[in-house]
Amino acid sequence: MRLGVLMFPTDRGIQPIEVAQQAEARGFDSLWFPEHSHIPISRRTPWGGIAGAPPLPDEYWRTHDQFVALAAAAAVTTTLRLATGITLVAQRDPLWLAKEVASLDVISNGRLLFGIGYGWNHEEMESHGVDLGHRRAVVREKVLACKALWSQDVAEFHGQYVDFEPSWAWPKPMQKPHPPIVIGASPSDLHFRHIIEYGDVWMPIQGRWPIDESWLKLQHACEAAGRDPSSLSLGIYGAKPDADNLARLRDLGASMATVIIPPLDRDAALTAMDSFAPLVEEFNGATAG
Repeated sequence: MRLGVLMFPTDRGIQPIEVAQQAEARGFDSLWFPEHSHIPISRRTPWGGIAGAPPLPDEYWRTHDQFVALAAAAAVTTTLRLATGITLVAQRDPLWLAKEVASLDVISNGRLLFGIGYGWNHEEMESHGVDLGHRRAVVREKVLACKALWSQDVAEFHGQYVDFEPSWAWPKPMQKPHPPIVIGASPSDLHFRHIIEYGDVWMPIQGRWPIDESWLKLQHACEAAGRDPSSLSLGIYGAKPDADNLARLRDLGASMATVIIPPLDRDAALTAMDSFAPLVEEFNGATAG
């Protein structure tokens, strides 16, 4: 299992270029940047869509553009994998999204992990004209459309939410057939059907759901659907930074996990990265420093 680091890149904290350089120097395997386009001040939807959640931290409305930040990180690193954690696919135009993903994969020399999700902030999605009740179906079509654009010299797509005529679109991703599609989602039957159809990695947030039994259920569902369970991987967002916990996740079958660093204070972010040095050395085979 490889250990990565996740942080909201904001205008107030450590900037994308420096955090990428420092993460690579310390032996982290990957760097994950989340995204939100904006946060409507009505705050009708509780944080994470969970009733009774604490107030939303202000990094959610201070974050840099995800792909711009990762492109900057790509330019100053050579081995660090760069990950969207997550891209809000329903809120994005699939033709532009396919180009952004492919461009970043080429620019980074094949180091992109394409993390996606369905979104939890209803008012944010409404601003983008997203049909909330059908957003999972929207995400599905947009991802399938991206796959066509990445893999075909002449691509077309005709769905309920995405429709375009035969078209040329380059660059194609460096990774073939495309960067790994990492799906951050709860362990519902619907989400599992999506993961099995077009995902490469299921990456739940630790602490929200029973990952052990859910991972076993997903593997069984994968096999029942006629897909080789070994073609699907497990990752963990926001893993508890404890050696015993990480070892348990590794033994469960997780191939990657992320720890979180503070987004609004440069010194605190660097201190947190330094504190993870023993874990990086144990799980990534690298000495932090």
